[in-house]
Amino acid sequence: MDRAQKEKLVDELGQIFESSGVVVVSHYAGITVAEMQDLRAKMREAGGSVRVAKNKLAKIALEGKSNASIADLLTGMTVLAYSEDPVAAAKVIQDYSKENDKLVILGGAMGETALDPAGVKAVAAMPSREELIASIVGCIAAPASNIAGAIGAPASNIASILSTVEDKAAA
Repeated sequence: MDRAQKEKLVDELGQIFESSGVVVVSHYAGITVAEMQDLRAKMREAGGSVRVAKNKLAKIALEGKSNASIADLLTGMTVLAYSEDPVAAAKVIQDYSKENDKLVILGGAMGETALDPAGVKAVAAMPSREELIASIVGCIAAPASNIAGAIGAPASNIASILSTVEDKAAA
């Protein structure tokens, strides 16, 4: 890799560190190519990405960033998992580490906040953005459907009473 490629990679990593809602650092020693592809696919489904980069270049990219505290985690065979959604990457990595003990979560960062492995686990336990939106929509829609039901109920009751009265008058 020549100097220009390294500079480009450092810029890309810098963009990842700045724009991601969460970055999780893990050791992946012993994971097969197929297992890594599986992890990448699961991360893509959740809206995140997985990146393996040289630790030295990642540390350079972290300089001056708000999440520079994770530079100490970049030792050995590390993989970076990141997503714009502050929960997605942490959730996928946490679930995958339960299935595959070769993936060891070292920590991460959510904005300026450094996370230890327990912090990553806590973030993973939070509802995702989509789940929060769905629950908010459900809370907003429930009163509206109740109002519609309350408004519609008397009309149907009146209609049934009128039909009963009509049936009696005809008989």
